[in-house]
Amino acid sequence: MVLKKYVFIISVFILSACKNDKAETIAENTSDKNSSHPSLILTKEGVKDIRAKLGTIPLFDKTLEAVKQEVDAEINAGIEIPIPKDFSGGYTHEQHKKNFLILQKAGVLFQILDDEKYAVYIRDMFMEYAKLYPTLPLHPQERSYARGKLFWQCLNDSNWLVYASQAYDCIYDWLSKEEREHLEKDLFIPFANFISKENPQFFNRVHNHSTWGNVAVGMIALVMDNDDLLNKALYGLKTDSIAADVKDDDGGFIKSKNQKVGFLANLDEPFSPDGYYTEGPYYQRYAMYPFLIFAQALENKKPELKIFEYKDGVLIKAVDALLNLSDKDGDFFPINDAQKGMSYYSRELVTAVDIAYHYGGKNSELLSIAKKQDKVNLDDTGLSIALGIKNNEVKPFTKESITLKDGPNGKQGAISIIRNSNLELVYKYTSQGLSHGHYDKLSFSLYNDGKEVLQDYGLARFVNIEQKGGGNYLKENTTWAKQTIAHNTIIQNETSHFNGKYEIGSKNHSNEYLFNVENKKVQVVSAKEENAYPGTILHRTMLLVNDTTFINHSFVLDLYNVSSNALNKYDLPFYYSGQLMQANFKYQQQSEIKTLGSSNGYQHLFVKALADAPKNNLQFNWLDNNVFYTITSATLPTDKIIFVETGANDPEFNLRRDPGFIIRKNNTKNALFVTAIEPHGTYSPVSEFSVNSYSSIAEIKTILSTKDYSAVSITNINKETKTFILCNTNSNKEAKHTLKINNKDYNWVGPFMYN
Repeated sequence: MVLKKYVFIISVFILSACKNDKAETIAENTSDKNSSHPSLILTKEGVKDIRAKLGTIPLFDKTLEAVKQEVDAEINAGIEIPIPKDFSGGYTHEQHKKNFLILQKAGVLFQILDDEKYAVYIRDMFMEYAKLYPTLPLHPQERSYARGKLFWQCLNDSNWLVYASQAYDCIYDWLSKEEREHLEKDLFIPFANFISKENPQFFNRVHNHSTWGNVAVGMIALVMDNDDLLNKALYGLKTDSIAADVKDDDGGFIKSKNQKVGFLANLDEPFSPDGYYTEGPYYQRYAMYPFLIFAQALENKKPELKIFEYKDGVLIKAVDALLNLSDKDGDFFPINDAQKGMSYYSRELVTAVDIAYHYGGKNSELLSIAKKQDKVNLDDTGLSIALGIKNNEVKPFTKESITLKDGPNGKQGAISIIRNSNLELVYKYTSQGLSHGHYDKLSFSLYNDGKEVLQDYGLARFVNIEQKGGGNYLKENTTWAKQTIAHNTIIQNETSHFNGKYEIGSKNHSNEYLFNVENKKVQVVSAKEENAYPGTILHRTMLLVNDTTFINHSFVLDLYNVSSNALNKYDLPFYYSGQLMQANFKYQQQSEIKTLGSSNGYQHLFVKALADAPKNNLQFNWLDNNVFYTITSATLPTDKIIFVETGANDPEFNLRRDPGFIIRKNNTKNALFVTAIEPHGTYSPVSEFSVNSYSSIAEIKTILSTKDYSAVSITNINKETKTFILCNTNSNKEAKHTLKINNKDYNWVGPFMYN
């Protein structure tokens, strides 16, 4: 026991001496360089403030403890840096990904807890990477247009450097001058040069990939006070050597010749003045982390840039826009390439909400989102959030009906979300959305109480699941998910919008005709698409109606007007979730397995049943999540009904088996598709009672269809009739209209009337 005691005393003495030596080294380094580290996501004053408040800020303390347990477990497990060889989801990919996440967390723990074991861990891992990196060739997987070294694409290499830069900033003063010089010479500067000047086709773009690359170079530049690298990050490389017809990993074209590039260009171009990101919310969520974390670092290191004021404060607006692009449960609407289930509970949105709150005027509505997320950044911004919640400053984040303009100037279409107490109607009439865009102008999806009713397919990819294509995009993403038939919108002659050509689609966008949500009884959005099919104009108007005349009060009314200079075949699909209950027409199930077509996505649809449409009204009734729904559509006897299911020509079962039905009009020039979508009633599997299982809409009828006006009537089961009239050619709110329809006079002001 005595021996152990002396050993313990000697060990403590040696440890103290080592700490004193290290402290003297830090002091020397600080005095030599007038150091101001940490300065990216943490500041010296911020660390001091956090330490003073530890133990009194519940949400911050809770997050800190969870992160500490996670990092301590990794330290105990030891450092592991494998030779890269795998795609996404593979062992080496996931290990390097885990490493950069843990590095960042260990960095903030070192600063907040002042425990050297975290600095030692970071230094030792960096030293191992500094040994490995100079020996690495390009990644052995050759699929990417810009192969990385640690990962199969430069995008993931950039992820690594964004997070690793934060860790380096946190231990910068703790390291010796010699250690810093070694790491910068053998790891960080070669890493930044590889991402940038050795891969201009990746770095010099307007795309979420390039945002990550720009920010990776910019973050490490700020740590090292390297102005040359910082200028590359902000303004891109000065080169015009990039071929304009090179395709990227997502099938899009790289178009960077004679185009503004760099971080600031990636703020200018993809974001609209409303904060909508043209690739859609899934990739906006992914890109918001580098956008905001670099903005935070720039605000701390280069406040003269006033980055949070750039483009009229677009970064803070973008967080608000992104939160509004989520359903009742916080899941982002799957616009363009998007994995369903991604939500504002992701780590990127924790960062986004905290930064937006801290730098955006401390909007107390954001505290309610942060409270649901139940974690914060371990930095100045997370402290602000935790203090706001502790001080009971929380206000609910209210999602209203909203239109978010697309395009750098807000003139390239938009996306509209119309809401009432339960229903959320998402209407897309945007620009192409860069390489992640889908060919689905004037498409929509519908949600009830946070659940999909009529769905958008999303992407064809199992993200980071190695068994499915190495976790990357599957070929069915191009052959199915991007194609127009995969969405709830019109397809002409079984050909996708813009013929499914990116170079055509990227030059065009839809245009808003009207958006009016002033009267919560009838909220209306309308848009036109004039370029998807040459010689054809598509004009879709959607209403969210709240009318006590109908049993469940709320329903969607959809008027899809098609006018063309030639005879065409028009398909309008509806992809629903749940179980068919009943249809008011006879259909013939197909005993022979066949597909609906041979290309443009039609090859992936099994034909399950066929029918002739009813003379006046089609009704299609189904049950999903114990709620009944009915689609009622005005049809002609010449219309055809096709029951379909996804999954044809899919030998590896990459596609979901989703049901849908299609209303088809053959040999038609001009057509008006009129449809009502009504939730009604419930079913209880416990009591086994069904309530209001039938639609309260008895009939829907087109009573006028001309170039200037479209008019429909909706009659309920009590024989009460409502009329909706739209002026197709004048959306002026002050315009006066007079019409006689079936010997009845209608007078109103504005582009529409509902009565």
